[in-house]
Amino acid sequence: MLLSPTKTTLKIFVLVSGVGQSHITTVGQPTMSMVQWSDDYSVEIQEIDEQHKCIVSYINELYEALSRKDSPDLVADVIHKLVEYTKIHFAVEETLMRIFHYEGYEQHKAIHDKLVQQALSYQGRFLAGDARVGMELLMFLKEWLFSHINKVDKQYIDTFHAAGVKKKWLKKLW
Repeated sequence: MLLSPTKTTLKIFVLVSGVGQSHITTVGQPTMSMVQWSDDYSVEIQEIDEQHKCIVSYINELYEALSRKDSPDLVADVIHKLVEYTKIHFAVEETLMRIFHYEGYEQHKAIHDKLVQQALSYQGRFLAGDARVGMELLMFLKEWLFSHINKVDKQYIDTFHAAGVKKKWLKKLW
C-alpha cells in the first residue's frame, strides 16, 4: 500500500518530534527565560510550531547555563544540542517544501544553510575558548528566530495548507 505525502510526512514528524520532546522532558523547563513563545509566531502548522517552541526552549536553556556561569563543557553541550536540533528542524521544513512543491524552496534552503554555517562558526569559536561567543550566539538566535519565522517561514503556509497539511495533529503521538 502506498502512503500519501501527508501520511508519510506525519511519520517523519513523529520521529523528529520525539527527539525534541524527550530532551525537554529529561532536562526540564528552564527557570529563566530570554525568549518567550507567542502565538503571533505561529505558522499555523502544529508540528512546525512545536519544533519552533523546542528551539525557544534550547535558547532559554543556553541563556540559563550562561547566566549561572555553568562550566564551559555544559555550555558547549547546550550549544551542540541547539545546533543539532535546529538542523533536524530545517530538514523537516525542507522535506515538506520538496514534498509539497513550495516555489520558494531554494531560497529558503539557502537561508537555512547560511544559519547553520553561522551557528557552527559560533560553536567553533566557543570550543576554541572564546567565552564571549555564548552571549553573541544568544542575541543572534533571538533576533534571527523570530525574524525568520515571521518573514520567511510564514511564506510557505498557504502552499502547505493548499496541499493538505493539517493545522493540528489528529492525535498526539509523542
